[in-house]
Amino acid sequence: MPHLLRFSRDVESRLERLAQRTGKSKGELIESCLAVGMHDLEAQYLLEEAVSAPLPNRRPALDQLLRESGLGA
Repeated sequence: MPHLLRFSRDVESRLERLAQRTGKSKGELIESCLAVGMHDLEAQYLLEEAVSAPLPNRRPALDQLLRESGLGA
């Protein structure tokens, strides 16, 4: 699906220079840039999701241990 992208003059001139140096089209370079950026973005969101997910409660709480041992409330 085609998309219309507008770049600043600086980005456009950098893209043009890179296209001339590499012999690749600006479209190829934009696709490559998006693929790398998308990979990084997906990794960042997956990491944030993993960090914010609640951990499974594998160890009993202290008050539960005290109750079960007869030492606490």
